Amino acid sequence: MTQPSITTKLPTPNSSVPGVTPIEADKRPTLQMKVGLGVIAFDDTGGPGPLVIAVPGMGDLRGEYRYLTPYLTAAGFRVVTVDLRGHGASSPRWDDYSARAVGQDLLALMAHLGQEKAILVGNSISAGATLWAAHEAPERVSAAVLIGPVLRDPPKGIPWYLRATLSVGLGGPWRIGFWLWYWTSLFPTRKPADFPSYRSVLGANLRESGRMSALKTMIYLSKSIPEAMLTKTGLPVLVIMGTKDADFPDPGAEAQWVVDRLGAKLLLVQGAGHYPQTEMPEQVGPAVVSFLQNGKS
Repeated sequence: MTQPSITTKLPTPNSSVPGVTPIEADKRPTLQMKVGLGVIAFDDTGGPGPLVIAVPGMGDLRGEYRYLTPYLTAAGFRVVTVDLRGHGASSPRWDDYSARAVGQDLLALMAHLGQEKAILVGNSISAGATLWAAHEAPERVSAAVLIGPVLRDPPKGIPWYLRATLSVGLGGPWRIGFWLWYWTSLFPTRKPADFPSYRSVLGANLRESGRMSALKTMIYLSKSIPEAMLTKTGLPVLVIMGTKDADFPDPGAEAQWVVDRLGAKLLLVQGAGHYPQTEMPEQVGPAVVSFLQNGKS
């Protein structure tokens, strides 16, 4: 298991540290790109450096990257964070919520921004979207960072007891509370200082018409991507996995499965859950910057 060396020393963007605060995505201007009959929402830090497009996992907002963004911008990168289809300020209703559709959105966003190439960052099922984009337009994706990547379905499908739990949990007036309970459980070791306010913003967004329907659709979609995308293609890839990521029976083994197929580099974050870039940004931020500056070749 090869881990990238951490060479960039930056302050931890946590509001519990005096004088340091995370990027507040909800206070940056929301920009929009038209796709078909809907719109994809994003924000843009600007700047002349290499473009990084970061897309969150389902059931979360583009603010998921509020702790990672400061590390990247301090290192000279231009960072664009995107709301998934059905989430945040993007349109709630779409005919297609698949990883492939999201990957196409990322390529369309590059064109919208007038950029020929971008580095793609994807969390959870959005990791599959970055690989779709790289597969369909390999000349336009210069590197990928996959955080807690969900790239395949359980070997025997969703167990009946979990399917029953999801059916009940997502089926009644308590469905938003159920999702927020589950989402909260994905931060097993520590929560960021702004966790209560961010959770409140997320809950308010999920109460908007169509949001939970979109999330429920994505939950039941197949997460498996074609085997052809899980091969060593020369694309520089960094896989980041929390050792307590509850989405996997064995997070370390799942990360190694991805690494072996893609020829990727690996960062295991001890004690972190499904969102290590938010839970432990002081480890993830410098590692991502080091990989993008020094470790791609």
